[in-house]
Amino acid sequence: MDQAMIEFQSVTKQYQGGNPAVDQLTMSIDKGSITVFVGPSGCGKTTSLRMINRMVEPTSGVITVDGRDVTSVPAAELRRSMGYVMQSSGLMPHRSVLDNIATVPRLNGVSKTEARKRAEELLDVVGLASALGKRYPSQLSGGQQQRVGVARALAADPPVLLMDEPFSAVDPVVRDELQQELLRLQKDLAKTIVFVTHDIDEATVLGDKVAVFAVGGKLAQYATPEEILRAPANDFVASFVGRDRGFRHLGFTASDGVAIHPVPTLVLDG
Repeated sequence: MDQAMIEFQSVTKQYQGGNPAVDQLTMSIDKGSITVFVGPSGCGKTTSLRMINRMVEPTSGVITVDGRDVTSVPAAELRRSMGYVMQSSGLMPHRSVLDNIATVPRLNGVSKTEARKRAEELLDVVGLASALGKRYPSQLSGGQQQRVGVARALAADPPVLLMDEPFSAVDPVVRDELQQELLRLQKDLAKTIVFVTHDIDEATVLGDKVAVFAVGGKLAQYATPEEILRAPANDFVASFVGRDRGFRHLGFTASDGVAIHPVPTLVLDG
């Protein structure tokens, strides 16, 4: 049985005078896995993510990280213990790439020399040339900025990485590259990653498990990508996944052990 790293226990977020943004969410997120929250706008996926590091406080229920109630930890300390990557990269424009990456280690008391050394190492980890470390965010492409954002999130070596639609602002080619880069990093680092997207294709590419949220903050289905594509839990999930889900499912059919036989051919004289 997989060990749970993050658990939601009957968590609700109710804003004053409105319907619940998240309604009685109960789920366990496996340690060392990528879990993707996906759904239409207004379904509570980003609110759920932000309740993990207390950027949003739940109205009721309990969230634990590694067995510890998140409300038992001061919010600032909790946030520094997790990596966070957002859609716009969130880089500080007046600081160099290296200094941006070194931000959290410096806040945690690491010396400037050690923090910059760690930042230089992470440039290589995320596939960026060391020469870019002296540049400023405005001198980078969108894809490069997002890679720096990932490096900054990894700088303090956190066990948990929260990613809020981090690749949605880049073009499709760069987005595919960043998705593959994230999978490569995860293979090496084995972080517990919670990733938010509105794109079911991105969810099925990245997720070890996918949580499909419905409008009203209800969890509609939580399963492996293969199971969601093969057996949607209800009409909403089937509609959200789309009519071509059978073709997407083909990508999850393992080819290991399939015998390949030579096919006889004829050579015709021209």
